[in-house]
Amino acid sequence: MLEQMGIAAKAASYKLALLSSREKNRVLEKIADYLEAQADEILLANEQDLLEARRNGLSESMLDRLALNPARLTAIANDVRQVCKLADPVGQVIDGGLLDSGLRIERRRVPLGVIGVIYEARPNVTVDVASLCLKTGNAAILRGGKETWRTNAATVKVIQQALEECGLPAGAVQAIESPDRALVNEMLRMDKYIDMLIPRGGAGLHKLCREQSTIPVITGGIGVCHIVVDESAEIDPALKIIVNAKTQRPSTCNTVETLLVHQGIAQRFLPALSKQMAESGVTLHADEQAMALLQNGPAKVEAVKAEQYDDEFLSLDLNVKIVAGLDDAVNHIRQHGTQHSDAILTRTLRNADRFINEVDSSAVYVNASTRFTDGGQFGLGAEVAVSTQKLHARGPMGLEALTTYKWIGFGDDTIRA
Repeated sequence: MLEQMGIAAKAASYKLALLSSREKNRVLEKIADYLEAQADEILLANEQDLLEARRNGLSESMLDRLALNPARLTAIANDVRQVCKLADPVGQVIDGGLLDSGLRIERRRVPLGVIGVIYEARPNVTVDVASLCLKTGNAAILRGGKETWRTNAATVKVIQQALEECGLPAGAVQAIESPDRALVNEMLRMDKYIDMLIPRGGAGLHKLCREQSTIPVITGGIGVCHIVVDESAEIDPALKIIVNAKTQRPSTCNTVETLLVHQGIAQRFLPALSKQMAESGVTLHADEQAMALLQNGPAKVEAVKAEQYDDEFLSLDLNVKIVAGLDDAVNHIRQHGTQHSDAILTRTLRNADRFINEVDSSAVYVNASTRFTDGGQFGLGAEVAVSTQKLHARGPMGLEALTTYKWIGFGDDTIRA
């Protein structure tokens, strides 16, 4: 089955690579319209997935990731329309010039070919990946989690309908609907057909892909994100940022998981934090020093476990640790972070500059929420993933991250001397 999907995707990729921006936008506009016109079918499928997920004891954070509603579906359709407005990178000349040999050479952006994406209970990923791949002339093979297979199937059906009505092969966007995990292992070895693989899930999935894949893998999306509260931070603005970073949507990978508080501000800051977190329904997990300043406050607090520094809560839970200074904070981030998104709240320019230079994450912030690490927020349109590695893409992966380039040489009967 997968080989036939691979053959169809590869054939579709050759046709997609030749499309003009106008032709690609026409497909995307039709997909957006169909997502709204056929919302009832997609939402019904999602309801069935949610019912089964609840019966199987899926956590509240995972249920939130899985859930669609009319507003979320409309937002997804509008994200597709936003991709239409973005500049098409395919065909752009990156650089070039005339060589001494007389050969005129240039580097030109081209599609990667076929993108494979493995993800969990995130139905919006189906549309995000499809729209970005189609905009960049790439075909896509998608393998969503078993929790969301009905939603994914209904969504891909709509996308394929739009493709065929625009005279393009349905094989341009395909989904593996079977929950059989053996198919994942088979997919990891489809290097004959898939040009790049993107896993979007937990650490286990990423480890499996890195160790077993014969296809180049882009890893990311695991966000053990930190906020450092510097000694010079202003308490009220700092609390506002922390509330946003923790509570706006706790199940996302750019949600803050650990707060590192300078010992010089801890005695004033932590009681205010406790009051704010109690109002926000956040449970605090404190180290021994922080516990002494938090245990009499209104927020629920318990002793932090060592392993909690290395995991995503994806819920209304927050680690709190007191640090001696910026060196201590940076060392903690280097030891426990995932190079996703980290922030410092400070009024000291020197510390802001040090944090930017010393924290090796795909996104670093000064006096801002970690929740901004997102393709839409960065002006990239819908993202295919957030890469935490360094090759070939880093941070939110928009259109350019789904292209490569080819060298083109123009001669006048030119030969090498």
